[in-house]
Amino acid sequence: MDLSLSEEQEMLRKSAREFLDRECPKKLVREMEQDEKGYSPELWKKMAELGWMGLVFPEEYGGTGSFLSLIILLEEMGRALLPGPFVSTVVCSGLPILHYGTEEQKRNLLLPIVQGELIITLAVTEPETQFGEVLSQAKEPETKAVRDGNNYTISGIKLFVPDAHVANWLLCLARTGKGVSLFLIDSKSQGIKCDLLKTMASDKQCEVTLDNVRVPATNIMGGIGKGWEIVERIGQWAALANCALILGGLEQVLEATVSYAKQRVQFERLIGSFQAIQHKCADMLIDVDGARFLTYEAAWKLSQNLPAGKESSMAKAWTSDASRKVCLEAIRVHGGVGISVDHDMQLYFRRAKAMEITWGNGDFHREIVARSIGL
Repeated sequence: MDLSLSEEQEMLRKSAREFLDRECPKKLVREMEQDEKGYSPELWKKMAELGWMGLVFPEEYGGTGSFLSLIILLEEMGRALLPGPFVSTVVCSGLPILHYGTEEQKRNLLLPIVQGELIITLAVTEPETQFGEVLSQAKEPETKAVRDGNNYTISGIKLFVPDAHVANWLLCLARTGKGVSLFLIDSKSQGIKCDLLKTMASDKQCEVTLDNVRVPATNIMGGIGKGWEIVERIGQWAALANCALILGGLEQVLEATVSYAKQRVQFERLIGSFQAIQHKCADMLIDVDGARFLTYEAAWKLSQNLPAGKESSMAKAWTSDASRKVCLEAIRVHGGVGISVDHDMQLYFRRAKAMEITWGNGDFHREIVARSIGL
């Protein structure tokens, strides 16, 4: 396993950081928390022009086909706290379309995604079915799809659907007889109601109500009854995407905290000269480096088309825990200013807290790792 980056990947990291430093300052992040859309269409267009939307797709669909490069890009997005539906569209929807969609679905949806003209989101969780139950297939969704000639009629409620209010399409998990299937649903279809939810991270999570929504049978993803199989794969991609976002944010938190410790004076000494502060920063570095190694190990395996279920869960378990520990230690080092709304630290803390539980928290993924070693 070679985790060193190629010259091209290093250039991607450098150019992405420079672009996001310029185009996504914290002022924009704060504005987008208050903006109903939750993202900047102008910035979204620029990202598409840079080829970011197509980074993970094959050349035939306008991309370059590299999952490891996608992780590098997501790490920089996490560092900048980039708001918007990138993960929803590219990772949670675009990748399953690429791997499980029909040729017609790929042709109609992938190129518009790459060009930045289409937003898609995944709707799997419900009021009584959360991430852990979905990923472990412990409970079937209440949302039900009933065959009606050449169509299906879908009814149910989906909760915590990211960016649904701006999405052109929904990728929705529903019961079909004794199985579970994924449906591509046009968001303009009659019978769809979308309500924004208030969240700690001020990200754009929605409650989506489907009331007898008619969907063509040709809009089934991967075939009837294949829903669990596809969601399991999506869970690996999405967990690693969240790991990369968390990792980028934690790197910035660590750098800011060490810099503060080198400047802040208390008791006529720099606080970084106190052993207690030094050990806190050392622990933060250990957690961040552990998150980096596990994330890139799993990403490398996926990029080589190797099994990576255990590695993805190891990365998400560690990174979820690290997100909480590193941000809390950073706030302790900063003191009261760390939780001030005017300080950037609270932005990272709130985002990290949300991503800690998204696509399974540490305890859930430890269960997967335990099963992988026969326990």
